[in-house]
Amino acid sequence: MALNKVLRRAKIKRRIRKRVTGTSLIPRLSVYRSNKQIYAQLIDDATGKTLASAGSFKQKETQNVNKITQATMIGKKIAEKAQEVGIKTVVFDRNGYLYHGRVKSLADSAREGGLKF
Repeated sequence: MALNKVLRRAKIKRRIRKRVTGTSLIPRLSVYRSNKQIYAQLIDDATGKTLASAGSFKQKETQNVNKITQATMIGKKIAEKAQEVGIKTVVFDRNGYLYHGRVKSLADSAREGGLKF
């Protein structure tokens, strides 16, 4: 049976989430990308709470730039917010997306911002 794009991503996502969980000390850095925007959240799965989040929606500096640059800006922003909350180490959840392009640039810029994963 041929899987369409949505079902394929859901299958990969389930496979990743079996192993990747976040705690209050080491939260999960979850990435969501839409066609135009990109979002990142630091999630404590034990309590089900979002500790910090960043997204390109309605931010003037992320508008009118290409999507790779947009992802790089959001990676730096989530790293800054993590430092404010006191988080240095995270586990990366690519959410079923390939580690390529926007997801990779967000992860690389978060590492440059001081997050370890």
